Amino acid sequence: MSLKDSFRGPEASLDDQIESFAVERVPDDKRWPIPAISLVLLGNATAMFFFSFGAQQTFLVGWPMMLLPIGYFMVGAVLIGSLTMRMASREGLSQSLISRGLGFGSRGAALTSFIYAVNFVYYFLFEGTIVSHAIAYYFDIPIDSLAGIGIFALIGLVTIAFVWRGMYAMSALQTWGFPIFVGLLVWALVALGSQHDVAGVDQWHSTATGGGAALWTAMSFANGQMIFQGLMATDYGRFASRRIRYRGTSTIMLLELVPMVAIVFIGAMLGATLVGDFGQEKAQDPGFVFVHLMGLAGVIFVVITQIRINVMNLYGGSITLSSGFDVVARFRPGRPWWMFAVWIFGVVFYATNVINHLGTFLAITGVLTNTWVLIILADYFVCRGWLGLGRSEDIEFRENEVREWNPCGLLSLGIAVLVGALGIVEVYPVAYASFISMILGPLLHVALTKATGGRYYTPAADQRRTPAPVSEDRA
Repeated sequence: MSLKDSFRGPEASLDDQIESFAVERVPDDKRWPIPAISLVLLGNATAMFFFSFGAQQTFLVGWPMMLLPIGYFMVGAVLIGSLTMRMASREGLSQSLISRGLGFGSRGAALTSFIYAVNFVYYFLFEGTIVSHAIAYYFDIPIDSLAGIGIFALIGLVTIAFVWRGMYAMSALQTWGFPIFVGLLVWALVALGSQHDVAGVDQWHSTATGGGAALWTAMSFANGQMIFQGLMATDYGRFASRRIRYRGTSTIMLLELVPMVAIVFIGAMLGATLVGDFGQEKAQDPGFVFVHLMGLAGVIFVVITQIRINVMNLYGGSITLSSGFDVVARFRPGRPWWMFAVWIFGVVFYATNVINHLGTFLAITGVLTNTWVLIILADYFVCRGWLGLGRSEDIEFRENEVREWNPCGLLSLGIAVLVGALGIVEVYPVAYASFISMILGPLLHVALTKATGGRYYTPAADQRRTPAPVSEDRA
């Protein structure tokens, strides 16, 4: 394979590019090389979100304490991502499809698909809000005005055009977009040094109170991101070779996370440098920071970066919604049209200032998403792999191959989420909620699957006799 071929996907029809195997296995001859997958994931690694995340870690615990949550985030994301990507590559299935066989059933997995889709809607909204802020700051437009909403909606529509052909479009976008990102970031850092006294690590001070409580909050934020990054990589890891080993999946995760962590630390430096002049809210808002440093070039920087990450949010959201509605509504209009659903939800909820609600969201998604993902991993590696309660290859995912509802996964998720919700409503400290849920859920699932002998992996007799009808849209 030539160097050029290692950074692009195999030949594929336009239909395959557009639909991106959203409701099917990825065939072996449509798998991508590791460098090509890593190139696509660079869009996620350099998201504006991570500038905010770094500043927020500084404001919570400061230096050097912030190394604990950031280190936990990186190590955990590599571990979770390596496992989920290995699983997805062997099966050629998205996380939503593989959930059908791994503990949830076809309709139960549709429920978890909607949980997963909420993440993409939120991050699409978050990144879109940053670019709207940048344009609004520069042109002095009220952020929450009709014009501000119009900016968000228009940029979102432009983004959809860049991801209509799925992985192939994203690969082309990241190929030319990453060098532009690096060049503009260097410009921003030079401007920072010329306009401000740059804060060294000894000046990265916490603005929070509470010591241990602030550290647990920082860990909770990192926990919400840790699982999601590993999970998001799976949507692209299903395109990796079926023969890929853990060394390969770990390499993909590291190639994504090393630049990501660099962005986190740059965000911490920007926040610590600007907080004294502009306050905590603006110092952690890249939409303000880069416009302040670079003027119109800062607007361009934010717009380009936002498009590079939001193509991934639109893509991921469309994949998971395709899977969910395929079962629930027996409706298959085509993957790209679900991107419009993510866009519409983003526009509707734009009026909420998501940056100020980041902590609450990460706590909630840490409870929901983390628990779901770890139940899937427990099912695949423990229930099926170690205990041998079901087959460990060619996992069932079609409706006539799995139950509609698998009570083992659903009960485990429900109980764990209920316990986590008690933390969200502050019956106990919210920072503990995601950790408790993500430990409790997999343990319950293994116990229930073992107790039932794995019988809920296969359809009931009456379900096998009466296959689900196929509408014309699904033909």
